[in-house]
Amino acid sequence: MFGTCREFSGRLFHLGFNLSCSISFRTSTFHPITQLSSVHRLFLRSASGVPVLKSAGVIRYLSGFPHPTADMDLKGVLGVLEQLAPLSLAESWDNVGLLVEPSKPRPIRTILLTNDLTAGVMDEAVALNCDLIVSYHPPLFRPFKRLLQKDWKQRLAVRAIEAGIAIFSPHTSWDSVEGGVNDWLVGGMGSGKVSVLSQALSSGPQKHRLEFSCVGDELNSLLEQLRHIEGSENLQCSSVRNESGEQQVNLICNSSALTAAVQTLLSDPHASRSLTITQVQQPPLLGCGQGRLSVLDEPVSVSTAVQNMKTHLGLPHLRLALGDQQTLDSLVKTVAVCAGSGASVIQAVKADLYITGEMSHHEVLDAVSKGTSVILSDHSNSERGFLTVFRQRLNARLGHTVTVAISQKDQDPLQVV
Repeated sequence: MFGTCREFSGRLFHLGFNLSCSISFRTSTFHPITQLSSVHRLFLRSASGVPVLKSAGVIRYLSGFPHPTADMDLKGVLGVLEQLAPLSLAESWDNVGLLVEPSKPRPIRTILLTNDLTAGVMDEAVALNCDLIVSYHPPLFRPFKRLLQKDWKQRLAVRAIEAGIAIFSPHTSWDSVEGGVNDWLVGGMGSGKVSVLSQALSSGPQKHRLEFSCVGDELNSLLEQLRHIEGSENLQCSSVRNESGEQQVNLICNSSALTAAVQTLLSDPHASRSLTITQVQQPPLLGCGQGRLSVLDEPVSVSTAVQNMKTHLGLPHLRLALGDQQTLDSLVKTVAVCAGSGASVIQAVKADLYITGEMSHHEVLDAVSKGTSVILSDHSNSERGFLTVFRQRLNARLGHTVTVAISQKDQDPLQVV
């Protein structure tokens, strides 16, 4: 409903719009009315005794859901996956979500979790009579123009379709979510104060701030025109009268309403001369984003850090590059991590140690020159262990109606020989 105007301390309105446009402006920060609750973290011990970072919020969240007693269909399972790690957290370049959907609906009774979907994993899924494969890395990433047997990824897509197996990929949504892959990875170093390196922002509609001044009854006239725009209940407005009697007005509107709002304001000579438009920064999603930085509660030596990560990742070998002037006995107080190929996220961060799956030769040299040591596990080894964590969370939501298995054929293609 179209709101009324009262003097400020400011004036408040609620209007709305439904037109489309594409304009770029400078960015400022928007502080939403709703407060985001603080995020609390805790460390639990894994079976191996290594501290594993968990999210207290996630644990409380999961404990509140009853276990279903009836068969779940694909839509129901996808809803659970979305709640555990919203796809809106994925990077814009990624290809996440449901990638293969069978034509004939059937109950989801067996789910296979894997880091990569390979021919061996597909054989395993077929042998298990699997209904859904959750592949962390999207097996379908670049568009296909045809489905032929000469390409191994195309063969996998055809086999899934023929077997009636759905394929879902979460990828960077699992990296970003609080309590996800990166929180699990940094947890291998022990307890500490953890922060997000690349903050995730709300995926809500993009907003813009329109600031202008007007005199006399101009504002009421402009608001009357805005009232007739579709969706006018969504626009927020405040105004304050200055010493000269002019009203300084601040409008917040969605991108879809920007064109119509600007056209209305430009029709007024006074408002058009003073109009400025600013893109409003989306509010942050606390605890979510790419990469993590941990300030350890108890610093450890480089040698101990290596051993901790071997145990955490279940690997006999890791690659280590010592930073300039560093030794195996040097203390590590700060650790920057990013699962997979994480150089783009961590390379500008000041830390004693970088942990990721892979970095290029020159990226490692850059880190070493700054005195930062580097631990590399190979790409998927920095991610695969999270499958066990996620299986527990999925089981907590799906209960006994669905069997959730972790692939025994999935492994990093590289080995130390």
